[in-house]
Amino acid sequence: MATVLLSRLASCIRPTTETQNPSMPTPKASSLSSANSELLRGSGFSSLKLSCQGNAKLVATSTAVVVQPLASRVCPLTGKRANNANKVSFSNHKTKKLQGVNLQYKRIWWEAGKRFVKLRISTKALKTIEKKGLDAMAKKAGIDLKKL
Repeated sequence: MATVLLSRLASCIRPTTETQNPSMPTPKASSLSSANSELLRGSGFSSLKLSCQGNAKLVATSTAVVVQPLASRVCPLTGKRANNANKVSFSNHKTKKLQGVNLQYKRIWWEAGKRFVKLRISTKALKTIEKKGLDAMAKKAGIDLKKL
């Protein structure tokens, strides 16, 4: 079963060099999807739908798994990011470590907009907002609070 599936995937990924005969009908994506669903049934990949589009494009969609990009670990207001540092043991042996930024999700009252704005900011930025104000910090960082 796995070899059939792998050969089917390889035929979708590897572009063909021969020209197709115009008199021969090309398989449609819906017929490929139904054939793929028959291949995948009972193999643990039943939620994965495969279809070939064109010569070398493989499209795989899944209803069970949604992949979202990770948010960057940078404060948008202060620009703080991770710091490379040394972890020093008792024997003074140094190994590299990464000191991350203390980012927190906070709802901050925006006085000019008369509403809350949800931001992911560092704790240092929180102290600076209390001192300078949210409008001044956002203007300096180039952030449009209306879009948040």
